[in-house]
Amino acid sequence: MNPPSASTRTHCPYCALQCAMHLDTGADGRLSARPADFPTNRGGLCRKGWTSADVLTVPDRLNRPLLRKDRDSDLVEVDWDTALDHIAERLLALRAESGPDTVSVFGSGGLTNEKSYALGKFARLALGTSQIDYNGRFCMSSAAAAGMRAFGLDRGMPFPLTDVGSAEVVLLAGANPAETMPPMMGHLSAPALIVIDPRRTATARVALDNGGLHLAPRPGTDLALALSLLHAVRVQGWVDTDYVAARTSGFEPAWEHAAAWWPEQTELLTGVPAEQIRAAADLLGKAARNHSAYILTGRGTEQHAKGTDTVSAWINLALALGLPGRAGSGYGCITGQGNGQGGREHGQKADQLPGYRKIDDPAARDHVARVWGVDPDSLPGPGRSAFELLDALGTPGGPRAMLLFGSNPVVSAPDAGRVRERLVGLDLLVAADFVLSETAALADVVLPVAQWAEESGTMTNLEGRVLRRRRAIPPPEGVRTDLEVLSALAVRLGQPAERFPTEPDTVLAELGAASAGGAADYSGVTPERLAAGEALHWPVRAGQEPTPRLFLDSFAHPDGRARFTAVAHRPAAEEPDTEFPLIATTGRLMGHYQSGAQTRRVPELNSAEPEVYVEVHPDTAARAGLAAGDLARLTSRRGHTSARVRLEPTARLDTVFMPFHYAGAQAANNLTHPALDPTSRMPEFKVSAVRLEPEPDHDPATAAGR
Repeated sequence: MNPPSASTRTHCPYCALQCAMHLDTGADGRLSARPADFPTNRGGLCRKGWTSADVLTVPDRLNRPLLRKDRDSDLVEVDWDTALDHIAERLLALRAESGPDTVSVFGSGGLTNEKSYALGKFARLALGTSQIDYNGRFCMSSAAAAGMRAFGLDRGMPFPLTDVGSAEVVLLAGANPAETMPPMMGHLSAPALIVIDPRRTATARVALDNGGLHLAPRPGTDLALALSLLHAVRVQGWVDTDYVAARTSGFEPAWEHAAAWWPEQTELLTGVPAEQIRAAADLLGKAARNHSAYILTGRGTEQHAKGTDTVSAWINLALALGLPGRAGSGYGCITGQGNGQGGREHGQKADQLPGYRKIDDPAARDHVARVWGVDPDSLPGPGRSAFELLDALGTPGGPRAMLLFGSNPVVSAPDAGRVRERLVGLDLLVAADFVLSETAALADVVLPVAQWAEESGTMTNLEGRVLRRRRAIPPPEGVRTDLEVLSALAVRLGQPAERFPTEPDTVLAELGAASAGGAADYSGVTPERLAAGEALHWPVRAGQEPTPRLFLDSFAHPDGRARFTAVAHRPAAEEPDTEFPLIATTGRLMGHYQSGAQTRRVPELNSAEPEVYVEVHPDTAARAGLAAGDLARLTSRRGHTSARVRLEPTARLDTVFMPFHYAGAQAANNLTHPALDPTSRMPEFKVSAVRLEPEPDHDPATAAGR
């Protein structure tokens, strides 16, 4: 093993900006992070990035496998052979009893491209199961589905982030980068911002301070607002008719739905003043006329049971203005997880094979099967989506075992109490993690795996740029990489060892071959090109230049045209009533990330935001008998959560907000609704009907989470 270098240039383990950083090794052998220059972060880091090295040495870091002999026993340390033999024995027995789909796999948008690829291959070959999906389904699946039907291709941002900084106007729908991706705000300092968000977020305040607009719709009404903006854009004369005629199809059917949403009508539903809608249309339209406007969407507008249609409505607006596929303008989705883009391109999703190929496409199956050296007919078909998979666990006809890699669904999934019950009811739950997360604590076997600075691999950031994350130090003694775990299990399940290599560059080369010719073609991504620092935006075909800007000549549909999609507003899956009169919506904090399994263990981050809070208007709090600092109970039809009251005078009277990074009785997802988008299968995270009242038990540690 190579000794650690004094300084290693790599990338942050958190969000999809994938900020560049240096990891410096101190005299005591510990690492510390400092920023490096890179297009997305331009020499900056957020609080999470600065403290990222602390995650590697948290006190409860695991370095030996843990095994629970039966449900009434505690987890105890065992050696690797004992743990892996136990897993393989149980998997083989379950498959023999109930068939391959009795075993399932749940992955992560935080895994490297190599691990994402290997995990999908492991599921389909070593396990023979169709039951694989990942937590990225909870991230940007709605935007991906909307992008596919509009453009024929899904790459979150089909242009470099640096392009955005020169625009006159940027509309941000459901995105709060000032808190979730602070270095991104350097690219948004020059444009006037139009922020669409129910809350007066840090990003909304930046917009207002710099002459922009903040439109605060009632949660669940974004689609109507987007339709109304299209209405105003057409009535006010900003539609680019030449672009629409030359480069798109389907405008008139889409317009039929927008025609009814004049601003005064929209104000009644959304609460956004009609004059603000018209002002936003003019601000955006003038910039679009100068080919200098972008529309960017985020989780706030996507995490709904109608998220795909809502994003389609924002894309319709962008197409009407002539933005996509034009230099200086465009539509893009702000990817959340570190490898949210690459994680869904190479086989973790239930319906996909590497290269963004559809698993039910005979040509795709034939191509990938040839690379894998198997019969195409041996590959399983599409399986269940993420929540449907979790909800089927342990039920009649559902999987009886699950292998989890890099995910913590007990905290991150909707209706978290129900998900916990499903996981507890399994015959076998295996978690590969670096700590005993809330989900790992329920497992029968826990496998300690290497972390971001202890292994190499590639990531694909929010611009579709493939980059190298480099190893700075070896893993602690007793810890293995995910690739080593998958290889060892595959061999025990009867696979040849050479089919599951453990070296990341070997896996990358195979990934390139498997993705060659697909929409997300990585066949030209090589260690040499990565080392040379090329900007490898996919598709990166062998022997060809990368593609930083998509759609400049044509879109990816056979006729080269983008598609308008006719979408209509519909209510949220659950509306407030007398029993549950308020709307709860969820989101992120600057100092925490995803389920908090990493950041809640970093003292500097946890001390800044040690417990969950509920943001509420003072009048709404007073009506519930609550004051600032009181402990409140929020209850929905699915469960309840305890949270400290934080008063916010700019909040909507009908809406409360909670960050979702906390666990147990503080988990916001105890409340959330599992209704699914019919296309993307995204759950309804952003709208839950709740009631607010004083917490009868003032100790959150003992309050029941369900």
